[in-house]
Amino acid sequence: MKNKIINETPINLTAVKEELKKIQKRDKELNFRAQKTMDYLNPIAKLSAKQTAELKSALEKLNISRLKELHIQKLIGIMPSSEDDVSVVLQGYTLNLKKDDIKKIAETIKSFVSKK
Repeated sequence: MKNKIINETPINLTAVKEELKKIQKRDKELNFRAQKTMDYLNPIAKLSAKQTAELKSALEKLNISRLKELHIQKLIGIMPSSEDDVSVVLQGYTLNLKKDDIKKIAETIKSFVSKK
């Protein structure tokens, strides 16, 4: 019997970390791969779940029509705080944003970086 993918939903690093915590609480211990993932996430996923949700909401409120859920989750995961960094993160996608939109994204993320 083959496994089927029912749906795909992009999530950020903080959400992955929270899910691993739930699994660890349920199973008392993570398996090898999950523990390696948690070890990787601990130093880089600095925002709390609440802060991540607030940042996601702030990015959505910018009303940039071309910016999709996948792009928002990637931006939250990497947290680019300059216009150049935002451009570099998004260059892997077929996405053309105006300079003004890139500036808005960078300023929004920068405000959350300074809160950390």
